[in-house]
Amino acid sequence: MSGLLTRNRVIGLVIAGVIFAIDQFVKWLVIDPLQLREVGRIDLLPFFDLTYTENRGVSLGLLEATSMEMRWLLVAVTALIAIIVLVWMLRERLLGDIIGLSMILGGALGNIVDRYSLGYVIDYADFHIGDFRPFLIFNIADAAITVGVVIILARSFFVREKDQEIEQPGHSPAES
Repeated sequence: MSGLLTRNRVIGLVIAGVIFAIDQFVKWLVIDPLQLREVGRIDLLPFFDLTYTENRGVSLGLLEATSMEMRWLLVAVTALIAIIVLVWMLRERLLGDIIGLSMILGGALGNIVDRYSLGYVIDYADFHIGDFRPFLIFNIADAAITVGVVIILARSFFVREKDQEIEQPGHSPAES
């Protein structure tokens, strides 16, 4: 396949766009119609609530933006990471790798838009088992980034090793 935008890469860009759009739509939904910012919490299921949180840091609340300079630095750093992921995605050929990267890209874009326009990322998904919370409160963008990273890691540990075994001349995967 020739050209920058092969079928798999177009699929990746579409997935990233869909994740971004869903993330932004759900954030609008919880803020405007559901008014989660005002009510603070909506109980949905015994193990899942909507709880309004403003995340001014990056992953796990680290590197909190306590000033305007730090806010814009976080926007710049996360935008740079998103550009790197985009370039990486456009260089990949295998759909499995592209899907993982597109999930990371779509999620990153959703959180970048929040940080750029609001100064923080809106989090609302509160999964819990009784009082035990295995995760911090998160959003769809965070979930997509996490799943994308898991896909990339799993493929790098399991799939590529099999591909290398198959590509070695005179070596059969059954001999391993």
